Amino acid sequence: MRFDTVTIVGVGLISGSFSLALKDRGLVRRVIGVSRTQASTQKALELGLIDEALPLDEAVKQSDLIYVAIPVDVTIPVMGQIMDMITDRQIVADAGSTKLALCESLDGHPMRSRFVAMHPMWGTEYSGPEAAVRDAFKGRCCVICEKEKSDADAVDVMEDLYRQMGMHFVYMDANSHDMHAAYVSHISHITSFALANTVLEKEKEESAIFELAGGGFESTVRLAKSNPSMWLPIFMQNREHVLDVLNEHISQLRKFKSCLEKENEGYLRELMENANKIRRIIK
Repeated sequence: MRFDTVTIVGVGLISGSFSLALKDRGLVRRVIGVSRTQASTQKALELGLIDEALPLDEAVKQSDLIYVAIPVDVTIPVMGQIMDMITDRQIVADAGSTKLALCESLDGHPMRSRFVAMHPMWGTEYSGPEAAVRDAFKGRCCVICEKEKSDADAVDVMEDLYRQMGMHFVYMDANSHDMHAAYVSHISHITSFALANTVLEKEKEESAIFELAGGGFESTVRLAKSNPSMWLPIFMQNREHVLDVLNEHISQLRKFKSCLEKENEGYLRELMENANKIRRIIK
């Protein structure tokens, strides 16, 4: 399988890595980039992530596959424009971290079956075209939502693409995806942002943070470097599920706080030993 032309809408971390994977495997002849900023376009061209840049309507007309990886709040209106322009010989896929709002916005669209709702479960705290990396998706999971609403050939093509990049698949309805994403991804980012704010508020000496911060702090807080323009709309779109997991997280923090206040070493150890069970799931 080889595409003649693929358009990536957004030329950042995910789409840039996707483009590199296509190019490295000889799966595409030409990649067109669509970006809101000239700086991103120029950097993507310099890095070889795209071969040329075009406005959205011109890019869509020339493409076999349109791959959308932009903040989730702007994905909905942009996806509406794309779906209004495509033919039944084209495929549209996204890489967004929330799915319910997008899928609901496209439900009933006459070209809905040419869209494959996807979430490759990979990312870093960095953004922009310069953040793109090779073999980004190898060994990772890709969630496909509402598979039954997409044409079988479109799903087969996207599965084959990601399979060649080293991914495996999980299938969910859009609401289940958003719920699980809140538990294993979105809460991690909120916690990291909150921890960074806590340290910045209490520790006024930046040199102390830099010199004394060990590996544990660095790994826990690194997500706080993530781009707010991407994560703010994710939190807001997935507000109900994020609030649910955030309430549970606050409840757990209160248990630890209570143990320390009451000097309850027994229950504190029990809480930590229970948390150790995560070793069975994550190596």
